Amino acid sequence: MPKRARTYWKGHLRLSLVSIPIEIYNAVESKAEISFRQIHKPSGRRINYEKTVPGIGKIDNADIVKGYEVEPDEYVILEPQEIDAVKLDSKKTIDLVQFVDASEIDSRYFERPYFITPADKMAGEGYVVIRDALRKTNRLGLAQVTIGGREWLVAVGPLEDGLTMSMLRYAEELRMPEDFFDEVPLEKPSKEMVDLAVQLITQKTAPFKPEKFEDHYQTALQELVKAKLKGRKIIATPETPRALGRNVVDLMAQLRASVEGKGKSKAAGKSKPTRSKKSA
Repeated sequence: MPKRARTYWKGHLRLSLVSIPIEIYNAVESKAEISFRQIHKPSGRRINYEKTVPGIGKIDNADIVKGYEVEPDEYVILEPQEIDAVKLDSKKTIDLVQFVDASEIDSRYFERPYFITPADKMAGEGYVVIRDALRKTNRLGLAQVTIGGREWLVAVGPLEDGLTMSMLRYAEELRMPEDFFDEVPLEKPSKEMVDLAVQLITQKTAPFKPEKFEDHYQTALQELVKAKLKGRKIIATPETPRALGRNVVDLMAQLRASVEGKGKSKAAGKSKPTRSKKSA
């Protein structure tokens, strides 16, 4: 396990009467990204923000509590100890209450992945039993867990030698597709065009290897910062307008040309962004 890995949550994983101590770790690496700060241009200093109350001015963090707005400018105030008094089993236990086929969950529900590890050697046996049972049945276990001031719906499943937990969105968090797809044409496209699109997709089908893809925007920003540090003047390159096909004839021609390899794009993950012109 990486030395810098911090425990995100500690508690128990429960399957009926079987309960094992576990630890949860973030499965997403927060890589070094370009992050901008707001700067006061005349002085070159960073802008700070103070917490204030109208008519009172600056206030101390110790005087801040949480409030729920019931009417405009009318709040129910909750003290930290009152919030902590809410008793939920999901604060300490991930109880696998239902199992579903892995393919049944719409991808829109998945939000963020985590690793689940046994908390000690005694938990190891129960851990691998749950892991192997989930793998053999190709099921995900559904549960709820309280983290960060809210109760999450989660899915637990096997990954290589261990278990993962994915936070899921609740149904009411998702917007309805029909609210956005009402202008999609109802008539079916021609079979020939669909067959050409299928052929094009087949040509470009390959195993999923995410390491082949690069965050070109972050790379370009890093190069931009390096250029500025060297005192270079940055001039944006005007974008060349692209002609877009607006009729069936254009679409058919574009599909055929794509299948034949004309105007072939670079391999996935290998293309580079258009760089800004730099002058000394």
